Amino acid sequence: MDGKNCSSVNEFLLLGISNDPGVKVTLFITFLIVYLIILVANLGMIILIRMDSHLHTPMYFFLSHLSFSDLCYSTAVGPKMLVGFIAKNKSIPFYGCALQWLVFCTFVDSECLLLAVMAFDRYKAISNPLLYTVSMSSRVCSLLMAGVYMMGIVDASVNTILTFRLCFCGSNVINHFFCDVLPLLLSSCSDTQVNELVIFTIFGFIELITLSGLFVSYCYIILAVIKINSAEGRFKAFSTCTSHLTAVAIFQGTLLFMYFWPSSSYSLDQDKIISLFYSLVIPMLNPLIYSLRNKDVKEALKNLKNKKWFH
Repeated sequence: MDGKNCSSVNEFLLLGISNDPGVKVTLFITFLIVYLIILVANLGMIILIRMDSHLHTPMYFFLSHLSFSDLCYSTAVGPKMLVGFIAKNKSIPFYGCALQWLVFCTFVDSECLLLAVMAFDRYKAISNPLLYTVSMSSRVCSLLMAGVYMMGIVDASVNTILTFRLCFCGSNVINHFFCDVLPLLLSSCSDTQVNELVIFTIFGFIELITLSGLFVSYCYIILAVIKINSAEGRFKAFSTCTSHLTAVAIFQGTLLFMYFWPSSSYSLDQDKIISLFYSLVIPMLNPLIYSLRNKDVKEALKNLKNKKWFH
């Protein structure tokens, strides 16, 4: 990077999803509803798990952190995107852009790894239910979560530092609705080969850990389920994994499609649509996936309602 030819950038202009006034109103209302559902559903899940003693188990401990991650990375993106639909000034400060990407990347990576930890938790619960609370003690759960967040912070910090040390000497306009790393690299006039290599390597490493953990855990889960004598027992054991498998399929499928799509067919418009899905739609779906078919959550909600009416 040649410092002489690199002018400082104080802010970026986010073009958003659409500039059509009619479409913008519809999109604003739609995504305002989506974001409100994210807030209510994920905060509700966290509060419910904390309030109901029957949900003080490792499974729901991890589920509360899944809701927390969904809430954090959707909040890093959602409010700014909504403001962009109605405000004339679509700028975001340089360091605000860096902070947005840091928070977003931290919690997306954390959720990625957390899904693998949740698969391991299901394996422990199914393989030896009598020793489940011993093997997955509060200390073990806390250490696992600390490792998840630490890896998310390290990856996000490396990516943020490398990206925002680049030279943005051309236009400061970003054809996106938030400070995603790929549009930023396209806006830079520096050599971004190192950044691309680091992003691909670190993301590939996290995906390797996640997918390996998921694959190994579910292999052991299948073996454990096969050993159960009754068909009803096998169905009951495996049914506890269906919500998790659904969440994994949606989240991992979207990320893999996004980051391993051939660069020759990459387009920013396509990128924005996929980013919308994993930054706002998935955080809305996760609490619904885990609550609609979950008897414990439904029972906890009934108990909460009964307590409210009683008081």
